[in-house]
Amino acid sequence: MNDIYETIEIVSRDLYWAALKDIPQDVRSAIAGGLQAEKEGGNTTAEQVMFTILRNIQAADEQNTLVCQDTGLAVYRVRVGNRLHLDMVELKRRIRRGCERATAEYPLRSNSVHPLTRKNTGTNAGEGLPIIKLDFVPDSSEIEISMAPKGSGSENMSFLKMLNPSEGLKGVKKFVIQCIFESGARPCPPMIVGIGIGGTSDVAMQLAKEASTFRRIGSSSADPDIAALEKDLLGRINETGIGPQGLGGATTALAVNIEWAHTHISQCPVAVNVQCWRGERAQAVIGATGEVRYGDGAL
Repeated sequence: MNDIYETIEIVSRDLYWAALKDIPQDVRSAIAGGLQAEKEGGNTTAEQVMFTILRNIQAADEQNTLVCQDTGLAVYRVRVGNRLHLDMVELKRRIRRGCERATAEYPLRSNSVHPLTRKNTGTNAGEGLPIIKLDFVPDSSEIEISMAPKGSGSENMSFLKMLNPSEGLKGVKKFVIQCIFESGARPCPPMIVGIGIGGTSDVAMQLAKEASTFRRIGSSSADPDIAALEKDLLGRINETGIGPQGLGGATTALAVNIEWAHTHISQCPVAVNVQCWRGERAQAVIGATGEVRYGDGAL
């Protein structure tokens, strides 16, 4: 099993590069749909912005380069099959090493700094970085690693409110729309809006990050009430007129994704985490014999 750790390290490195270069197909399709919507709406400024975004993606494809200069903070979601007997400490060490290698070998801009002194580590790693979320899968002999580089322009637009349960669905909608107006152009719209409802305060934030980062655009919650709320909020957000890059238009958001958990009878945590239009993510599945399959990492 020693070789599996080397594979984990290499895959973690390569996923960082892949996520920064190759925009997932569902995101590309949503942006193309936004361009068509702006054409039909007759907003020439918004149409030009959407066209420029698509041209930016095409240029990155043609030149095999990064789509954006913000290489983000590395977020790895790791699902380990319970049939594997792995050293979790070593697994996390190798993922961190993969992040460091991606930064040094590409090279990538390092964004990791001490929160007070602002001294840069130079590695995109450090205390608590990269962010590694571990989970376990029953009856599996595979390791699934999904990676998303979370840029600060969108991450800065993160919100949490502990609603009173009496505020109900109306309170949830009001809070989300307030967050969108406060965000304005800062998260580089059209944005992907992730919402977490329920759990505790920290769980709600984690759910919102999962929703904004790893949910496929166009997917719906399996819960019909949540799915209806996703659809309603997407319509309301696009009615704000903030538009692409905040310059006005019909495409403020590409998607509203909601993840939820049961919560306490006397609370209703609601979190909002916004992702910019790039929706960067990449995934690999490492099989029991070490073979690697790559994908886009979406749920």
